[in-house]
Amino acid sequence: MLPWIRALRPLTALLLTAAVALVPATTAHAADARPASGWNDYTCKPSAAHPRPVVLVHGTFGNSVDNWLGLAPYLKNRGYCVFSLDYGQLPGVPLFNGLGPVEKSAEQLAAHVDKVLAATGASKTDLVGHSQGGMMPRYYLKFLGGAAEVNALVGIAPSNHGTTLSGLTNLLPYFPGVEDLLNEHTPALADQVVGSDLLTKLNAGGDTVPGVRYTVLATKYDEVVTPYRSQFLDGPGVRNVVLQDLCPLDLSEHLAIGLFDRIAFHEVTNALDPAHATPTTCASVFG
Repeated sequence: MLPWIRALRPLTALLLTAAVALVPATTAHAADARPASGWNDYTCKPSAAHPRPVVLVHGTFGNSVDNWLGLAPYLKNRGYCVFSLDYGQLPGVPLFNGLGPVEKSAEQLAAHVDKVLAATGASKTDLVGHSQGGMMPRYYLKFLGGAAEVNALVGIAPSNHGTTLSGLTNLLPYFPGVEDLLNEHTPALADQVVGSDLLTKLNAGGDTVPGVRYTVLATKYDEVVTPYRSQFLDGPGVRNVVLQDLCPLDLSEHLAIGLFDRIAFHEVTNALDPAHATPTTCASVFG
């Protein structure tokens, strides 16, 4: 990726923020969409090989379908019951979700997990989230009783300790009104800035809760959650992975790692079923 293109991505995030604030919505994205590939099939019953349903948690500006057009079929084709949800909707804003306060989004996730467990008959689920979707579930685990219902959390480029958006957020004090715009119109973005009240509360007393396995998949080329090592978690039951340590040729950045990186997808399956994990290499793109 050309350096000037990479540098524009944080600016794009702010422009999208302004668009969300100023452009009225005329359509709405259908909740619990059921694509032809078969995920969000509430008749699916987990198998003995994969006894826990997988709930996919999209990132900021994402939704339950677009974020998972790569990973959901990948998991479904390997025998998992796969579900996804829309969360963090703002009134009058279509398609772009994950914008509301993280605490409220965690409540939506809790309700969705209860729905999935009731439908499948499973006692626990596994969560896989991209970006905010890898961080927000930790609020559910820590404060909303989620640890009793979740076996594992896999975060793909998660904003666990916040981001400077490659330093862009450090400029906010020099632009009066922009920080207010973030807080008023897209609170989830404000929640993910380094040092936010939300992240201070979430990470106080330790990153993890007992009984849950954590995996973090990061890329050195992440230009959104920066620095990329801020994504890592500390605590028992944690595995932090840099994709380039597995395949130096993997050039995926923040979006690609969640949308179509099959090396990351292979590591997701290893995290979901560690007893049958196989080595992840550059050849995993063909798996």
